[in-house]
Amino acid sequence: MSLEEIMAHSDTITVKLKKSMIGKNDRQKSTVRGLGLKGIGSEKQLENTPSVRGMIKKVINFLEIKE
Repeated sequence: MSLEEIMAHSDTITVKLKKSMIGKNDRQKSTVRGLGLKGIGSEKQLENTPSVRGMIKKVINFLEIKE
């Protein structure tokens, strides 16, 4: 399933941090922290809102998305 399909059909989105944030710019680090993720492997269940979807799209290459 693509990211858009997952986001369109569920009330919550589960994200998991799969890459380290060492050496990444401060905006990317702040976005990941804003999603509630602290370290590699940390998971968070978030509400499916436009602001959360926008944050996910900014750092999608560091995340794994689940339904």
